[in-house]
Amino acid sequence: MTQQRKTIAVVNATGRQAASLIRVASAVGHNVRAQIHSLKGIIAEELQGLPNVTLFQGSLLNNTALMDTLFQGANLAFINTTSQMGDEVAIGKALADAAKRAGTIQHYIYSSMPDHSVHGPWPPVPLWAPKFTVENYIRQLGLPATFVYAGIYNNNFTSLPYPLFQMELMPDGSFEWHAPFDPDTPLPWLDAEHDVGPALLQIFMDGPKKWHGHRIALTFETLSPNQVCAAFSRALNRPCRYVHIPKVEIKVNIPAGYREQLEAIEVVFGQYNAPYFPQPEFSRPAAGSPKGLGPANGKGAGAGMMQGPGGVVSLRVTDEARQLWEGWRDMEEYAREVFPVEEEANGLDWML
Repeated sequence: MTQQRKTIAVVNATGRQAASLIRVASAVGHNVRAQIHSLKGIIAEELQGLPNVTLFQGSLLNNTALMDTLFQGANLAFINTTSQMGDEVAIGKALADAAKRAGTIQHYIYSSMPDHSVHGPWPPVPLWAPKFTVENYIRQLGLPATFVYAGIYNNNFTSLPYPLFQMELMPDGSFEWHAPFDPDTPLPWLDAEHDVGPALLQIFMDGPKKWHGHRIALTFETLSPNQVCAAFSRALNRPCRYVHIPKVEIKVNIPAGYREQLEAIEVVFGQYNAPYFPQPEFSRPAAGSPKGLGPANGKGAGAGMMQGPGGVVSLRVTDEARQLWEGWRDMEEYAREVFPVEEEANGLDWML
C-alpha cells in the first residue's frame, strides 16, 4: 500500500476498529492523531509505542477544543463513536462539525449501524440507532464521507460468562453457545482486530471519488450460528453445539444500557428474525457477482449467497469487503489461532 503519507484523525483509539486502523496506518508510514480515554492498559501502552502516532487524552463530550486539536492538519478521519463516550448523537454531530470546520478533511469514514425501525416493523436496537442518526447528519453536512457497517466481531467470543457471545466450556470439554439468533440464519462476521484496518486503508486509497456516500459492510463471511459452531469444532477438535434460546442469559453485571440492547436483539433477531443489515443496498446483487449460490473465493463455509430472512443474502454483503482486503481471517482460523490465545490471556487454561 504505497501512497503519499497522510495524517489520519481517529477517536476511541483503544477500540477494536480504531486500534486496528492505527496499527496498519502507522506500519505503512501514515501519521495518526488519535483521541484516547486513558493512557493505561495494554492497548494504550501498545499504541504509545507505535511510530507516527500522537495520542490526545480526554473525553469528547462537550469538548470542542479537543476535537479541533484532533483535526488540526489531518487529511483523513475515521470516526467510531460508542455509547460509553456519553451522548453519542451529540458527540457524533460535534465531531462532524469539527471536521468540517478544519477544512482539510478529504475523506471522512464513519462507522455506522442501522436503525431497524426505519426499515421494517421492528424496534430500534438502542446502541445502533444513534449511529444512523449521526450518519444522516454527516450526509446533510456535505462532508466527503463513507459509512462502514461492521459485522459481528469474531473477537466477541469468550468462555467467560459475558452475555450473548459466551462460548461456554462444558464439563466434558465441549463448548456450547446459547443465543436468540435463529440457528440457520446467516449472520455477518469479521475479525475486527485483523481486518478492519487494512480495509479502511484501502477505502482511503480509493478515495471519496469512488466511495462518497456509500455504505460498505465490513463483513468477510456470512455464517449461521450452527456454522459458527461447526467452525469452532473443526478448529479446536472438540464438539461445539449451538443452543437456541429466546432470552439472553445474563450471569454478570453489565454496563448501563446494555440490557436494553440485549432485549432489543431478542426481539429484532430472535422473534422477528430480521436482517442484520436491512438497507436495500445490502440485499441487491453485488456488481460482477456470479448468479449462482455457493462459496465466493473458495474460502469459508458461508462465504457465498445464503438463504436468510426475506430471501437470499447477497454476495454484496461480503464482496465489497473482500475486494478491499483479500487477507481476511475466517472464523475457523480465528477459533484455531486466536481464540485460545485470547482465552489464555484472560487467565484460562483449558487449551493447555
